[in-house]
Amino acid sequence: MAQPERKKDLKLFDAELSRLHMTGQWVYDDLLVKAIGGPRPKGEPYIWKWETVYPKLMEACEALPESQTARRSLLFNNPGLDVHGTTHTLLMGIQIIKPGEEAWAHRHTMAAIRFVIQGDGNVYTTVDGEICPMENYDLILTPKWTWHDHRNPTNKPTIWLDALDVPLILALNLPFYEPYPGNQIQPLKSDEGEYLQRRAGPIRPTWEKTKTVDFPLRYRWKDTEAQLKALVKTEGSPYDGISLEYVNPIAGGSTLPTLGCWIQMLRPGERTKKHRHTSSAMYFVVRGEGTTMVGEKALEWKQRDSFVVPNWAWHEHINRSQSDEAILFSVNDIPVLNAFGLYREEPENSLHAVAAPQVPAPLQAKD
Repeated sequence: MAQPERKKDLKLFDAELSRLHMTGQWVYDDLLVKAIGGPRPKGEPYIWKWETVYPKLMEACEALPESQTARRSLLFNNPGLDVHGTTHTLLMGIQIIKPGEEAWAHRHTMAAIRFVIQGDGNVYTTVDGEICPMENYDLILTPKWTWHDHRNPTNKPTIWLDALDVPLILALNLPFYEPYPGNQIQPLKSDEGEYLQRRAGPIRPTWEKTKTVDFPLRYRWKDTEAQLKALVKTEGSPYDGISLEYVNPIAGGSTLPTLGCWIQMLRPGERTKKHRHTSSAMYFVVRGEGTTMVGEKALEWKQRDSFVVPNWAWHEHINRSQSDEAILFSVNDIPVLNAFGLYREEPENSLHAVAAPQVPAPLQAKD
């Protein structure tokens, strides 16, 4: 007699597959349904107030008397993430170096930037033997796998913003780290003519092969601020105001392959339109006071506060002052998403969407 056909129980079959380290794709059907319309924002919108951060920096100077090897940096952890990070791909913090202090050289596969909060130009970061002076609101690059150290020969502490791609590199399982031989500061290039920074401008040696990535670079605030002021009367972005990107001056792309850096001005009383994008961003308030609405959450900020906007979260910026501009520095992961064709924006793509200024029309001849 023929045996009756026995149907496989799906739950029992799933358990059987699990014991064999396999999974049926049907298990992920619910995940696909939830992805209709895009992802949920990863992490929470959050603000770190300067009035809270600064006293802890001072306490850190006592708790960590020297920062030759370990860095005296307070890192910002997003309360909505299960892993350490300001966003799911980026990490931000505030670092302080005491008067007369040196932070020894090291290098790592994590790319980093330094945005100076308090510096007089006599303090400097050394990158692959090149001095990068640190004045207020300068941007200093320490690309992946470049030797870098920090030196403060002055009698005042120096403070800067750190931003790195640590969560991304850890997710890829690609962390490499190396202290400088002998645990010390690195030697300086003896001739400024050897500086790669000297080759980042529009006038370059004809006999050399140009290096296009991973070179030391300092973006001076006086140049950045001048550019903001020069464009203040233009229309700007309806979603970000007068927003400028720190570009690679040789290759023309993003600041670093994994980090995009922006500076934006919100003119007096300006309120941007709401939008969202697949990139996440970390902000530092250079000047002014205002509100960033992320969904229904209001982040009320003023000078030197830091805050985060997760990916795919609707947000808008508001300058509360009717007389003064507000300036925000930010770091994003747009370069990573662009590399994979995964950058999206709603309600429209606002990046590089408007034509550049046109050539003036010929003057009409007078009768």
